[in-house]
Amino acid sequence: MVIKDLRSEYPGHILPDADLEWIFVNAGGWMGSMCLLHASLTEYILLFGTALDTSGHSGRYLANITDVVLAGSFKQWQEGGLKVVTYNSGDIVEHMWGEATMIQWAGGTWMVEYARGLIPTTLPFALADTLFSTQDLVTLFKILRVYCKALIQEYVLSLGNLLHL
Repeated sequence: MVIKDLRSEYPGHILPDADLEWIFVNAGGWMGSMCLLHASLTEYILLFGTALDTSGHSGRYLANITDVVLAGSFKQWQEGGLKVVTYNSGDIVEHMWGEATMIQWAGGTWMVEYARGLIPTTLPFALADTLFSTQDLVTLFKILRVYCKALIQEYVLSLGNLLHL
């Protein structure tokens, strides 16, 4: 339903079904799975979740990240804070530019994530555990491949729009 709605609202910007794939992500000590729907140099939209409990560092980005919890629960402990905030199905989680938090997902938590900012600056955090800890080069390749496909799709779409001006 989410993908169908996004395709209807943003024609040409959501990857085709053939390129949609759930890929493991290891970052900040946590592990989950993502399905990239759209990406450019300044924004992305993806589905994210985990079947098992996981927690770790959020990362600190030059981007604003907003998540909508579809199912399950997500906990966030802000740097410098003394309390944990719990988000449940239907809640919106905001992770603003430059912030760092400890995060925890309960098993069975699924979200839609939208990021806006300098997306290439998020890649070192997003890929470091995969490259240096798990050394899962297959996953690294899959993530980079789908991101490049999304970038090419956006470039072609933008070029087509320019040619029709």
